[in-house]
Amino acid sequence: MATASVAFKSREDHRKQLELEEARKAGLAPAEVDEDGKEINPHIPQYMSSAPWYLNAERPSLKHQRKWKSDPNYTKSWYDRGAKIFQAEKYRKGACENCGAMTHDAKSCMERPRKKGAKWTNMHIAPDEKIETFELDYDGKRDRWNGYDASTYAHVIERYEARDEARRKYLKEQQLKKLEEKNSKNDGEGEGGGVEDSDEDDDNDELKVDEAKVDESKQMDFAKVEKRVRTTGGGSTGTVRNLRIREDTAKYLLNLDVNSAYYDPKTRSMREDPLPDADPNEKFYEGDNQYRMSGQALAFKQLNIHAWEAFDKGQDIHMQAAPSQAELLFRNYKVIKEKLKSKTKDTIMEKYGNAATEEEIPMELLLGQSERQVEYDRAGRVIKGMETSLPKSKYEEDVFINNHTSVWGSWWKDRQWGYKCCKQTIRNSYCTGAAGIEAAEAATDLMKANIARKATSEDAPAPAEDKKLATWGTEVPEDLVLDEKLLTEALKKEDERRREEKDERKRKYNVRWNDEVTAEEMEAYRMKKVHHDDPMKDFLN
Repeated sequence: MATASVAFKSREDHRKQLELEEARKAGLAPAEVDEDGKEINPHIPQYMSSAPWYLNAERPSLKHQRKWKSDPNYTKSWYDRGAKIFQAEKYRKGACENCGAMTHDAKSCMERPRKKGAKWTNMHIAPDEKIETFELDYDGKRDRWNGYDASTYAHVIERYEARDEARRKYLKEQQLKKLEEKNSKNDGEGEGGGVEDSDEDDDNDELKVDEAKVDESKQMDFAKVEKRVRTTGGGSTGTVRNLRIREDTAKYLLNLDVNSAYYDPKTRSMREDPLPDADPNEKFYEGDNQYRMSGQALAFKQLNIHAWEAFDKGQDIHMQAAPSQAELLFRNYKVIKEKLKSKTKDTIMEKYGNAATEEEIPMELLLGQSERQVEYDRAGRVIKGMETSLPKSKYEEDVFINNHTSVWGSWWKDRQWGYKCCKQTIRNSYCTGAAGIEAAEAATDLMKANIARKATSEDAPAPAEDKKLATWGTEVPEDLVLDEKLLTEALKKEDERRREEKDERKRKYNVRWNDEVTAEEMEAYRMKKVHHDDPMKDFLN
């Protein structure tokens, strides 16, 4: 490759430069070095390696063509985790009050809080931690593996190797066990053991770990499909293996009818059966719903339904949060359900018996004759010989309470139900028997006599008596005597009351009332009362 064109002062300088390059190619001249002392490859064009003749030719002039902003303080080292620098023997001022280290305070201390800190006990002083500060460059800040120790991955490799070793040892023991069983069987068998030997050889072949087959499975990546998983135009990619055998016919080609089962090209699912009328023994695909309603899918569906129903009834169960707990509860539920079902069956069989297990009744008894005589009429109804059985009710029958000998409702009188044994119409009453019936009849007779006597007394009019009305409107007793002094005082009080009624200003603020009225006061009120029908009312005052 030719070098970059550079401006020279004359042809002579240009010729000297070409000779120098030829000598360097032949190894006769020392190689050209840059400012850092590194050899410059003449086959790679060194752009702007020398400045034009009109600028300073000693060093390049354009800073953006070189790594001019390089800080030597940048580093890619990492913290020395767990390193200690100094172990003190006594507590120092300013140190952590809990452990005694100088590199942190009590608030940032990572040790267990002591009952008495190192500040007061001056014992078990913790060493000072090594504190480092780094100034990372752009790449160092964004390096996710910065500070990672590759030697820590050795324990992961050891664990996997131990697992593989245990697996190989287990398979070897199984092969030896099968071989011993085969040898023990061959000792006591003759010609008939040929077919069985071949079967056991096949079993031994299945138990062997063929490393060649494993290598082939690792190399069989022709069916692997790399595509984006659950992303819309971006995101992480994943490996999706196409498990369909290429010799099988695609499900959307089984029935080309437009009105047949719908095929969703996005999810590659066909729920319905594309060939519902075909022979079930001949078709290998019956729709995706077949897998949902059979096998482990059906059991998983029942488990989900049980978890939902248990959660609705108050159980703290969640299928997604605690699947193991949900499955264990479902198993316990099925066991308890079977026990309860068998218990119910045993109870019914114990109560009513099991006709399937009982001995059959002989035909002589089933078709035999009896001495009972039954008479029928022309319509086929039983006239005599067979008592008709009354249909039983769902309510309690013939239950006698409170010492009664008959049920409630066995007696009716005056639109009331009652007991026939004692003729009482109160349901919760106790039975009084014949004595109660006699007392009830006597009370009835007495009531009728009283009613009749009252009716006869109402028919005869009572004699009118001339009664002298009392002074206050009631009957006047025969021995009523009025006191003249009290009557005079009552008349004066009545006059004062009437004057107060005429002039409201003379009425006192606190009026004390007396509800007790004497005969004299009532007589004074009657005497002072104005009768509107009296023709002399205008001359009273």
